[in-house]
Amino acid sequence: MAKYLVIVESPAKAKTITKYLGKNYKVVASMGHLRDLPKSQLGVDIENDFEPKYITIRGKGELLSKLKRDAKNADKVYLATDPDREGEAISWHLANLLQIDQDSECRISFNEITKNAVKAAVKQPCKINEDLVNAQQARRVLDRVVGYQISPLFWKKVKKGLSAGRVQSVATRLVVDREAEIEQFIPEEYWSLIADLKKGKTSFPARFYGDKKGKIELENKQQVEEVLQGLEGAEYVVSSIKKAKKTKSPVPPFITSSLQQEASKKYGYTAKKTMSAAQQLYEGVEVEGIGLVGLITYMRTDSLRISEEAQAEARAYIQNQYGDDYLPKKPRVYKSKNNAQDAHEAIRPSMVSITPDQLKKTLPADQYKLYKLIWERFVASQMEAAVYDTISAEITANDYIFRANGSKQRFAGFMVLYQEAVDPSKRDEDEQDKDVKLPELVEGDVLTKETLNSKQHFTLPPQRYSEAALLKALEENGIGRPSTYAPTISTILQRGYVVREGKVLKPTELGIVVTDLMKQYFKSIVDVKFTANMESQLDQVEEGSTDWVRILKDFYGPFEQDLTSAEKEMEKVTIADEESDVICDKCGRTMVYKMGRFGKFLACPGFPECRNTKTIVVDTGALCPKCGGRVLEKKSQKGKKYFGCESNPTCDFVTWDQPTKEHCPKCGGSLFDKKIGKKKKQYCGKCDFERGGE
Repeated sequence: MAKYLVIVESPAKAKTITKYLGKNYKVVASMGHLRDLPKSQLGVDIENDFEPKYITIRGKGELLSKLKRDAKNADKVYLATDPDREGEAISWHLANLLQIDQDSECRISFNEITKNAVKAAVKQPCKINEDLVNAQQARRVLDRVVGYQISPLFWKKVKKGLSAGRVQSVATRLVVDREAEIEQFIPEEYWSLIADLKKGKTSFPARFYGDKKGKIELENKQQVEEVLQGLEGAEYVVSSIKKAKKTKSPVPPFITSSLQQEASKKYGYTAKKTMSAAQQLYEGVEVEGIGLVGLITYMRTDSLRISEEAQAEARAYIQNQYGDDYLPKKPRVYKSKNNAQDAHEAIRPSMVSITPDQLKKTLPADQYKLYKLIWERFVASQMEAAVYDTISAEITANDYIFRANGSKQRFAGFMVLYQEAVDPSKRDEDEQDKDVKLPELVEGDVLTKETLNSKQHFTLPPQRYSEAALLKALEENGIGRPSTYAPTISTILQRGYVVREGKVLKPTELGIVVTDLMKQYFKSIVDVKFTANMESQLDQVEEGSTDWVRILKDFYGPFEQDLTSAEKEMEKVTIADEESDVICDKCGRTMVYKMGRFGKFLACPGFPECRNTKTIVVDTGALCPKCGGRVLEKKSQKGKKYFGCESNPTCDFVTWDQPTKEHCPKCGGSLFDKKIGKKKKQYCGKCDFERGGE
């Protein structure tokens, strides 16, 4: 019988830790929270200092009984849940349920699941941190009070099934407000004037700047014509040259938000997908030659702190692989934001010695890509800066001035390993100068003018948020914390307040209506500064400097007044469902689009008399290789896209591979795209023809 019982959240984590602790320890999983507020009622006694009424989560009774037996049979119980507010709260609930003395040293935590970290944690148990628990309780109660008291009002006044949430409502507002900016945007005309100049055999562009008095903005064609007249017969002479050395420093290691943003930009991952893969890397993966090991540090963090041991390991790797030129004299230290929780480190590999190449055959593609991203970013963050030689030339033509800029990399530095991604939703603004390759220029050079091109432009409206851009906006505005970014975006998508259109997020009519009502009746809830201030107060609870009940009391007074006013003044709002062109085959009505858990579906407007629903049929244009029917885009129960024959279940053809409208040159059948790593091959569903993929 094991002398010590260690309780963690997940079986994967339990499996990894079991390997390190030996036969005297039994490691079991609580499967997350064991108790929570009830779903069927508010579960908060507002009159009695907002006391939460916790109940055992449905379906967890048998697991709780087993944990109680294990705890009774152990000499000592260690609570080893995640090292954050949520993890501390799970440990606190476990201590209550298992009757563990909360003043005893029963809590252990580690930032990485490696042998050394786990063994060190067991040797240094501590008490449960009640400040962390109170911060989690305050957030949970606050979110419950807001959600459970506004949502029923929206059910009554707008639409059944709606929900309002403290953080999700602000996130939705950001998307809605951006849409309003786009709609209200009035484009303004401006012009560019580019001279294509030549010295020797090298041509390069120079952009019109102005005259000797200063910059001139070209706002209309008339201005451009005047400048062009003034340039007739002009000699283009290099009037000044500025040469400089520019350095580009590496970016810091990842925190939760920057990891989610970069994975979105580089791989198109949702925040939810990124966190799922990161969780698996943290909890433990079987590595050939090493065994089961947690590959990265804890992935919910907003701190840029790095341990001295990790810095030393990275520096040793850099010196060994790249040489002294790539190693700064001192380790690089990055400063976290003022509101960052510094208990954790930044996200980094738990062992730099485990390189991405070693894991390529071991890890699934999602995990491998994410590990490679984290590993390269961390190692690069400890490398020397990249160095560029820059040149800026001013060219005089009669009374006017043109400018040309160029740069050349002198030393790659950290960029030999890692380069930050560009948000794919961002426009490549044609009015922005890009560094070009310039010939050797000296003052007094007379250049040959090849062409002089003017072009009309109009200012562009703000862009819709990509998921990466919305994550950045949430972080910059202090809305939410590392653990809330991914669930917040998932929630507003699932609720149908926001939809994905390609790579950007767009508000639905429902999202706009709900946001407008929130602005009118619950102004503070959707106020960005108010929400950020509330996050700061929760941080103060965690630090032990503010009482959590006091925060809730200060919040609830004005909120209760808003509720009362909204109940009296809010008029019923009708949102018409969007009609489709599909006729209900049960009652003959025209079916409408509804939003469900896995996106849009078709429903009969005659509900509840007629409960007919259908999935939305998306014709891919391809033909079934088995029966010749149409191949349709479909969704699995988990919302994953796949393709199947319209004659299902009569015809059982299904595939994950993307159908194309192209036909096989050999037999005329439809071709399908199949991804093989980064490559893509096409194959015929009917015969053995295939191409690409080499």
